[in-house]
Amino acid sequence: MRLLIDAGNTRLKWQLREGDRIVARGAHLLNESGWLGEIAAYARHIQHVAVSTVVSEAKRLELVSALADLAISDVHFYWSEEEREGLHNSYSEVHRMGADRWHVMVGGWSRKPGGFAVIDAGSAITVDYVSDNGHHHGGYILPGKHMMLRSLQQDAARINFESLDADANLPGKSTTECVQHGLVWLWQGVIGQVISDCREFGLSQVYCTGGDGQALMAAGLPAEYEPDLVLEGLAVVDAGASGQ
Repeated sequence: MRLLIDAGNTRLKWQLREGDRIVARGAHLLNESGWLGEIAAYARHIQHVAVSTVVSEAKRLELVSALADLAISDVHFYWSEEEREGLHNSYSEVHRMGADRWHVMVGGWSRKPGGFAVIDAGSAITVDYVSDNGHHHGGYILPGKHMMLRSLQQDAARINFESLDADANLPGKSTTECVQHGLVWLWQGVIGQVISDCREFGLSQVYCTGGDGQALMAAGLPAEYEPDLVLEGLAVVDAGASGQ
């Protein structure tokens, strides 16, 4: 069996696969160790590990050490590439693209023929556009929900607000509403731009993933929610690299 790991800035997701069949899966905050206990039950059956990550080098080495403690040593990290299965990266320096962005595009490209937009709403929000012929038009990187809220809390001392999952964009009548509705308002501006860009590039399919993906869709993003799209892309890359 092979273990697939998507280690983001905030969360770690994993899948255990036997061929194309998903045997087990899980998701935890990155600084929690619960995932190790879950994987430990399968450790003796794991022959190979594939990882997509954007964490620091120190965190990456911690991950390798944690897997070694489970007697799992065949660990492969996959990064962004120039090309994969007809998908072409637009970056001239491909190593500067986050692995998660590349793998989420590979995941989208492997699902159906044709162009698409993919939005990964995690700690940061990334937007990428891929044409029918596999050309990556480029994309955008924006602060995610919690990053924006944390910025207001840390950098504006007198803006005090409560946590709230708002779906309205009406003018707020309390500081909490002003902040939370303002976030939806910003998101709807992003959504409008994504819709406009898809029209310009002739893209009819939109995929959305990440922890805040469903909230972004609730704000009006017309997309198909695919929570494991990074892992799907990682599986394709790993299978190609290992000849499976």
